[in-house]
Amino acid sequence: MQVLLAFVVVAPLLGAVAALLPAPPGLRGSSPDQAVLRHGVTVTGAVFLATLVLAAGFDHDHPSRMQATTDISWIPALGIRIHLGTDGISLPLLVLTALLTFLCALHSYFKLPAGPSPKAFVALVLVLESGTLATFAVLDLMLFFLAFEMVLIPMYFLIARWGGDRKQPAAWKFILYTLLGSVIMLLGLLLIGLKSGTFDMVALATDNGRGLTTSVQVVAVLAVGIGLAVKTPMWPLHSWLPDAHTAAPTVGSVLLAGVLLKMGTYGFVRILLPAAPEGMQTFAPYLAAFAVVGIIYGSLACLALARPGAKGDLKRLIAYSSVGHMGFVLLGIATMTPTGVNGALFANIAHGLITGLLFFLVGAVKDRYGTADLDTLSGATGAALYGRAPRLGGLLAFAAIASLGLPGLAGFWGEMLALFGAFDPAEGLSRPAFLTFMAVGALGTLLTAAYMLIVVRRVCMGEHREQSHPVADIQRYEFAAWTPLAALTVLAGLWPAVLLGLTDPAVQKLLAGGKS
Repeated sequence: MQVLLAFVVVAPLLGAVAALLPAPPGLRGSSPDQAVLRHGVTVTGAVFLATLVLAAGFDHDHPSRMQATTDISWIPALGIRIHLGTDGISLPLLVLTALLTFLCALHSYFKLPAGPSPKAFVALVLVLESGTLATFAVLDLMLFFLAFEMVLIPMYFLIARWGGDRKQPAAWKFILYTLLGSVIMLLGLLLIGLKSGTFDMVALATDNGRGLTTSVQVVAVLAVGIGLAVKTPMWPLHSWLPDAHTAAPTVGSVLLAGVLLKMGTYGFVRILLPAAPEGMQTFAPYLAAFAVVGIIYGSLACLALARPGAKGDLKRLIAYSSVGHMGFVLLGIATMTPTGVNGALFANIAHGLITGLLFFLVGAVKDRYGTADLDTLSGATGAALYGRAPRLGGLLAFAAIASLGLPGLAGFWGEMLALFGAFDPAEGLSRPAFLTFMAVGALGTLLTAAYMLIVVRRVCMGEHREQSHPVADIQRYEFAAWTPLAALTVLAGLWPAVLLGLTDPAVQKLLAGGKS
């Protein structure tokens, strides 16, 4: 199991190096470009299978215990170790990351975005995968920071070189925002490690802040929290996200929404909640306030983009919806209760599945119509997907309904548990304030339903004219790439214990200071 987890983290990096080397003559085939894309599918597929084996071999009777651990001294002078491990909190994120990257590689094999060399594209996707998997697997603060930073350069180039309109400004805004947040986060991580005497995240969780004074915890939470909030993204540090999503290629948007945003919220749960509980308690009301403002702001922005005559871009609308959905994740974390934190972790996975599927679908609509402009798609000769491409229209409606949190689908449980957590927050937090946050968050669910139903009506409905230009329905490779996400959305909605059975014992232990 230790070797398997190390393989999951390192294999994409080795695959990225191999992608840049000349292909052996026997593997080159008739098209070297297709050979390197096939290499990407093979490597990401092997990593995904390894995560499934890791999940199958995981001791599900003790999900709160760190498993498949590797602990090797790396920089003895600073006490930094190569420490890897997984528990019920990180395992679902590892599997989600590997799944989405594999589906993106499969999609790219048949539909490569326009841009430079496919070799560079595959290598960047694999480096991105290695960084995200490492973020969820490492248990040392400095390694966490390095893995956290490792994803920035690949995503920058994916946007800047393979993106659409205004890709350069979007890429620059993405990297400048996230780098600035990361510099502040590094100072906070160093403060925690140096003041507590260890960078080991398991030891810090067990100590539960007892080695840090309250003032140190407050400063550390502020510094680390700003860096994590930028990546999440939390309002008002979100403004890089809509531009990045609008400009990014389809697979870039899927990975950005489905994986990269989870790194920020994971840091809150894995580092700040257990290592600096007093600091988190100080900032929890403010975090919850920013979270619910983000929920309402994201929903209102989506409603503004969805209205007729607004020339709203469908990709930009889905990006703003992520600001709202991640607001529920932050609200759950801010409650500092097992119910709220479990809801946050569930909403993380649900958002990755549903929004990943939405970006795949919006990319397909844009490929077919040459635009993602809502006014164009809903015009007299617009999409009318139910009549022109019924399977595509039906799946888009399904993803939209899942995103608005319909009971029975994955989007429902995370939001509901986050609101339940706000109903009865942790001891020491103001219950009237959190009841207000709960009410505002509940209003956000209604606004989410409003804009998603408007999108479905405008894009999927309408008169289908026989003389209009024919539109291809779902292709086989698209069916292969999208079906797992739709199936898992239904599975997690109907059987939430699949996830909650993993996360709950680990969350209980984390909030209890390392005691099961």
